[in-house]
Amino acid sequence: MPPSFVLTISSPDRPGIVHAVTAFLVQHNLNIVDSSQFGDPSSQRFFMRVHVVPASEDAIVEVEQLRSAFEATAQSFSMDFDIHPASKKPRVLIMVSKIGHCLNDLLFRQSTGQLNIEVPLIISNHPDFATLAAAYNIPFQHLPVTADTKPQQEAQILELVKQYNVDLIVLARYMQVLSPTLCQAMSGRIINIHHSFLPSFKGAKPYHQAYDRGVKIIGATAHFVTSDLDEGPIIEQNVVRVNHAMSPKELTHAGSNVESNVLATAVKYVTEHRVLLNGHKTVVFN
Repeated sequence: MPPSFVLTISSPDRPGIVHAVTAFLVQHNLNIVDSSQFGDPSSQRFFMRVHVVPASEDAIVEVEQLRSAFEATAQSFSMDFDIHPASKKPRVLIMVSKIGHCLNDLLFRQSTGQLNIEVPLIISNHPDFATLAAAYNIPFQHLPVTADTKPQQEAQILELVKQYNVDLIVLARYMQVLSPTLCQAMSGRIINIHHSFLPSFKGAKPYHQAYDRGVKIIGATAHFVTSDLDEGPIIEQNVVRVNHAMSPKELTHAGSNVESNVLATAVKYVTEHRVLLNGHKTVVFN
């Protein structure tokens, strides 16, 4: 199978961007498999994702050469851009506490090829899921944390990120607030699943709060993590209908299912380079 690449672009919106990109691709013997674009009238920025394959044997097939060759085009339009090999599996560190449905779902999807990722490591502040990690032959690090030890624990996390060459951190119900230091060090590379639409019921028992208020719809939100708690750019959301006859336990089960689906979808979109930041929002080419 020939190599393929994903080119992503964010730039000030102006005429000629698509023409310049396609001219570059033709010049370098690259054929478009699929392409998506969006011009935001509010931010006056243009976003584009292009999946390409070599059209001939003399096409450039080294990603660094492609990046270097595209620099002149990017500079002429003040573009932020990147080029990724489409077949490269991003290395995803999963962090979890004592609620494991999202972790279990991600590991199953990865093992069956539904997610094109590698999971080199699982970190938890509790030892509960060491056995699950072992079942998938994935190293497990138990890093307990208290308010006093948080700086040291997060320093260990960052060391492990470097050691395992991690591209993305996924908080799969990791019930600790990350410090601004860790958020900044991994800016744009941490995804969290929140057990409601944001802003909504916060705290340890959101479905019990939903039960007490008699809600008719519950949902989940996957978002990038920033130093502002639960305020990061939203990647994916979904809902499930509930009714007055459901107990808190039944609401929790329904919520667990939607959380797992939303997080897995967000991981898929991000690792396939379908999500571009647009200020406090995202552009998602899904």
